Amino acid sequence: MTTHAPQAAQSVTLPATLGEAVAALSAMPAAVPVAGGTDLMAAVNKGQLRPAGLVGLGRINEIRGWQYQDGHALLGAGLTHARMGRPDFAALIPALAAAARAAGPPQIRNAGTLGGNIVTAAPTGDSLPVLAALEADLVVAGPGGMREIPVTHLLAGRELLGPAELIGHVRVPLLHAPQVFLKATGRTGPGRATASVAVVLDPARRGVRCAVGAIAPMPLRPLEAERWIASLIDWDADRGLVPEALTAFGEYVAAACIPDPPGEEQLPPAVLHLRRTVAALARRALGRALS
Repeated sequence: MTTHAPQAAQSVTLPATLGEAVAALSAMPAAVPVAGGTDLMAAVNKGQLRPAGLVGLGRINEIRGWQYQDGHALLGAGLTHARMGRPDFAALIPALAAAARAAGPPQIRNAGTLGGNIVTAAPTGDSLPVLAALEADLVVAGPGGMREIPVTHLLAGRELLGPAELIGHVRVPLLHAPQVFLKATGRTGPGRATASVAVVLDPARRGVRCAVGAIAPMPLRPLEAERWIASLIDWDADRGLVPEALTAFGEYVAAACIPDPPGEEQLPPAVLHLRRTVAALARRALGRALS
């Protein structure tokens, strides 16, 4: 591991298990865990971070795959975007696979990990709205053992990782139903999202879940729009909706996430354009899921 930054990490530890990683972080609280390093090493090279040590997670096999568990998929935090983008994973969780394929150029997808995307918690993280819509939970390993927290609690700051704690796995419900992820960027080809939308159908509960990413510090769930559109869907038939209902859903989602200012104020043109983008993404995502 190399870096052009001065005062680089003084030590690098390469544990083989989650337990060893937790022990290494407990022994050196100032150390920083690193998996793909796509965000961390960029901060080091820019002089924004000076870790006293690094705990590399790349050799921990138990967090690099996934398994089935009680109607859920238990995803290792070390799964790379490239691995999640493959067809076998896409058959399991289509929206998360689509987000992984949209995460950036090949060098980013080959290195960046699911756990890193969550811990970094950048508003533009492509996996975050999908995990919010799926209502995923995090399995956290620490000195006190394992505990679970909803992914949205971590992203909202309601619960934080404690000293020497790591995300080991992500528990995702297997809904066996259509799900779609779409994003808009300011450029052609891979790039950071200016807005993103995940839509997940939940036929067992006759529900629609939607999460909007990139426009706020954490993904937003327009719960009233979800309930309204779910009430219009004939879950026992073809689940089709007229175009007007899809358009109204998009506008409902956009207005909930980017509301009008109070009084006589008007939204700035750039914000108005962003709201129209969110409306278009939500409309298209729901339309594709229902088709």
